[in-house]
Amino acid sequence: MKKMLFIYNPNAGTGVLKPRLADVLDIFVKGGYDVTVYPTQCYHDALTKTVSYTEEYDVVVCSGGDGTLDEVVTGMSMREKQVPIGYIPAGTTNDFANSLHISKDVLEAADTAANGIPFPCDVGVFNNDYFVYIAAFGLFTDVSYETKQSMKNVLGHLAYVLEGTKRIFNIPSYHIKVTHDGETLEEDFVFGMVTNSRSVGGFKGIIGKDVVFDDGEFEVTLIKTPKNPIELNEIIASLVLKQIDSKHMYSFRSGNVKFESVEEIPWTLDGEFGGEHDEVVIQNKKQGLRIMVAPKAIERLSVKGRIAGAIELKEEMEGLE
Repeated sequence: MKKMLFIYNPNAGTGVLKPRLADVLDIFVKGGYDVTVYPTQCYHDALTKTVSYTEEYDVVVCSGGDGTLDEVVTGMSMREKQVPIGYIPAGTTNDFANSLHISKDVLEAADTAANGIPFPCDVGVFNNDYFVYIAAFGLFTDVSYETKQSMKNVLGHLAYVLEGTKRIFNIPSYHIKVTHDGETLEEDFVFGMVTNSRSVGGFKGIIGKDVVFDDGEFEVTLIKTPKNPIELNEIIASLVLKQIDSKHMYSFRSGNVKFESVEEIPWTLDGEFGGEHDEVVIQNKKQGLRIMVAPKAIERLSVKGRIAGAIELKEEMEGLE
């Protein structure tokens, strides 16, 4: 039989996994796996277990929020021999799962983890750390790890919004030099994010629609510090409309970005505290992670799928001429 390590966070999100745990394990066994189950006991336990296991597993499946996934991906990235990762989302927002079209239904996600296709996905290297889908600094970035879990469970996405509005009148600003692909920007910024996702904080479309996950590039968005209330309103309006405002924002793609600042700036990695840094180098480890996805999702996630879609659209347009 194939062997699976199943790591789950019993305290994640709304506790949707617990009542379905027996059904999930049944799906794994029917998929031909001998399953080792490990419930995490504390913060960073998923990371420790992923780094330290010595058995030969064919796949490591995790269930929890994006933070649990981040720990398992980080641990797998540190291992010499890597195996595919399966993910059953059980957190509050599950941005990365939404982006990869992994079902919110626990049993459907379990089936994908056991019987899906391993997709080679990009991974972020943040100095000596790793992230799955977002590294960010500035306005609102501490909301996800400061908001109480009980509040997240009850209010969901609204918890992030409510917690975030408390900070709108006390905006921190950072003077940063940003270097990428031979270009340098030096401005005061209130927010910046380097992403490999179609959803951030549970809100889709903020990054843009043309996002693929295996192209070796991140989407980078930087918001300049507003000089007056009018500029602040313009920035908020553009975010609500999910549009990049070139007057107040920078938006570009890159596989290697360097951030330098005089003061140490707190960062968040996949919604968890990533430390305070005055110099950050973010690199894209192209196709550095294999994650189990549904076969029908492959074309929508990859460069090949984007090219195939463009060719198909071109042929359709030529047929109309």
